[in-house]
Amino acid sequence: MASIELPTVGAFIPPGGLTIGAVADLTGLSVDTLRYYEREGLLLDPARRDSGGRRRYGRDDLEWIAGLIMLRETGMSIADVRQMAVLSRIPGTESDRLSVLEAHLQGVLIDLDRTRAHLAALEKKIAAYRDAIDLPNRPAHEPKDVSS
Repeated sequence: MASIELPTVGAFIPPGGLTIGAVADLTGLSVDTLRYYEREGLLLDPARRDSGGRRRYGRDDLEWIAGLIMLRETGMSIADVRQMAVLSRIPGTESDRLSVLEAHLQGVLIDLDRTRAHLAALEKKIAAYRDAIDLPNRPAHEPKDVSS
């Protein structure tokens, strides 16, 4: 079976790995969030430690974290991310992982439909106010023409 594609991070990773601070800078997560994710079992594996006990992250870690960010930003719960991490550590659980992702996708699509409906209502409201103050109507989410 082909591996599941996760978002990738195109950063240079030195042979010893990246520090937690470098990963925080790279991903936009805080150091505290990265520690929380590890403590809660959301990472595929705990971060390696250097001889001084400091966390070091490799490419596989960054790719997992990138996927975790995508799942969280699309609204996946911590419990479901944890379930994905647990299942991903167990060979032969691809169908279970698929079920979790398909259920999540359904929720994302519902949220997307709701957001589109809200966007349409917002654009209608903006158009009504533009008409009320005699401004030209244009879609509110298109950039303004600043060339004139």
